[in-house]
Amino acid sequence: MPIAIVFFVHYAYLILFFWVLAEQLGIPIPSIPVLLTAGTLSATHKIHHSYALAVVLVACILADTLWFALGRRYGKNVLQLLCRLSFEASTCVSKTEGYFSKRGPVTLLISKFIPGLSTVAAPIAGQTGMPYGRFFIWDLAGSILWAEAFLLSGRFFGDLAKRSARFFQLLGHFAFIIFIVMVFGFFAYRLLKQRRFLQQVRSMRLEPAELKAMIDNAHKQGNIPPFIVDLRHPLDYLPDPRVLPGALRIGPNEIRQHSEIIPRDRDVILYCTCPSEETSAKLAMQLHKMGIYRVRPLRGGFDGWKEAGYPLEDYIEDTPQVQPLLTQITPSTPQPEVH
Repeated sequence: MPIAIVFFVHYAYLILFFWVLAEQLGIPIPSIPVLLTAGTLSATHKIHHSYALAVVLVACILADTLWFALGRRYGKNVLQLLCRLSFEASTCVSKTEGYFSKRGPVTLLISKFIPGLSTVAAPIAGQTGMPYGRFFIWDLAGSILWAEAFLLSGRFFGDLAKRSARFFQLLGHFAFIIFIVMVFGFFAYRLLKQRRFLQQVRSMRLEPAELKAMIDNAHKQGNIPPFIVDLRHPLDYLPDPRVLPGALRIGPNEIRQHSEIIPRDRDVILYCTCPSEETSAKLAMQLHKMGIYRVRPLRGGFDGWKEAGYPLEDYIEDTPQVQPLLTQITPSTPQPEVH
């Protein structure tokens, strides 16, 4: 048996524990290859499936409990840190907050299967004020589903390989190489995906100073200022509920569903709180594909504007929302005459 396999079998449970713990703490190292390898070796009965599952669950619960507590205490700051560590920042905070808004704690059942959601689900659960007992039950159930999905997949592959002694022998000789290829394959895929996305963002985004100049020039010349959209989730309003001058709060899903509220004859500026303007940049690209070309994400988002010292204002509750804007566009239904 190759020395790499001997080493893995001898320290399998320690490797599983610390590898999964590191990933769940936010270090971008994929655990799926390790789980598949452990599952495959369990077919030889050199690794016990139940012990492997137990150490993975302990690692998940320890990491998630820590992030849950930090999310409850520090909220937004913790989320920003995790998103910077994640290769999937483009799906990080906004998508997870959306899942929690629609599905509540059920989100924890699927979060570990979705890159980005896995990173921030626990701190967002803490930020929303979810009781820890409820969080623990849902998080444990989600961890079991995630761990078993890959441990059992590996076991299934190992059982198939055992049917051919020659194939199983070759698998043992090249197992370490296969493992390394899987790990670097996950790294390369995530890194290339993130780099491609960031290249698109850089070509579109608007600097805070440019937006400030556009607003000032519009006021001086008596023109209509840019159409500014605040894409933040309600949880992101808690640290600072103010908005950029004249900004309208519209959720990302509302813009996609009702693109007719976005003017075609004005500059449209989108901002959020995600690192590298992930949410606003993705939405801007989607609107470009729908024929709305004068739309750009604000570099640094809300925090970038605020750190530059530019003015913020209280959000006016009677600012026209999506529905009033739609009714202005949609012809009113004729009312029946009363005789």
